[in-house]
Amino acid sequence: MTGRLEGKVALITGAAGGVGRAQAIRFAQEGADIIAIDLATPPERTTTGPSQTLADTVRAVEAVGRRISAFAADVRDQQALDAAVAEGVGALGRLDVICATAGISSTGAAVELDARRWQTMLDVNLTGVWRTCKAGIPSILAGGRGGSLVLMSSIAGLRGLVGVGHYTTAKHGVVGLMRSLANELAPHAVRVNTIHPAIVRTPMIENPATMRTFSGVADPTREQFEAGVRTMHLLPLTFIEPEDIANASLFLASDEARCITGVTLPVDAGHCLK
Repeated sequence: MTGRLEGKVALITGAAGGVGRAQAIRFAQEGADIIAIDLATPPERTTTGPSQTLADTVRAVEAVGRRISAFAADVRDQQALDAAVAEGVGALGRLDVICATAGISSTGAAVELDARRWQTMLDVNLTGVWRTCKAGIPSILAGGRGGSLVLMSSIAGLRGLVGVGHYTTAKHGVVGLMRSLANELAPHAVRVNTIHPAIVRTPMIENPATMRTFSGVADPTREQFEAGVRTMHLLPLTFIEPEDIANASLFLASDEARCITGVTLPVDAGHCLK
């Protein structure tokens, strides 16, 4: 099946690498033009470090024959988001889909986190999602054609995980935001859903701090790290790939999901059943 997003425009944050980049490419393959937003330098004191750039995403989208407007902007900066969306919609003519994918991670026991680390997590992973929606929703409504919002949560938005209380709080908050928006936007035929990945092969996972967390070893080998990750999944695989999340996002963004709103969709290899 091809052309599932033919003629549509999708706004994607976190588009330089990982899941956001995979979404941009997959959506473009299905006919969408892309407004891509990312921050070149990750916020302070996180385990997130992009290995790719917005320029890589631009080249990949253009390689499949679609248009893309790319912007370096921080999801914590409403003015920058508003300007990027306005320019992107002006260039591409409309907006139909929002993927609020930008996010960070870090670790620490909830009562040991300092206020700065706590606030940075909420500012990016929760308030940044709200700011992205706030920037993009008016353009979707102006089109009068309905649309779809795909908000990135996590298995941490469905369960209480140890050692990432700030991350878990933010990801639960995204679910609450989704449910409110699903109710508010339903009269306009705008659907709103969350996706809940487990362990995805991205720089957010493949870094020394997270490798230590999943292996329980101070200086883990690759084998020790992957053994720890496998215990998180019910299905016999090590990693979920960014493309797996992009495919789920594509379904929710497409007309195939026209009756689906207010749903928390795990893409977790069975993690939540364990």
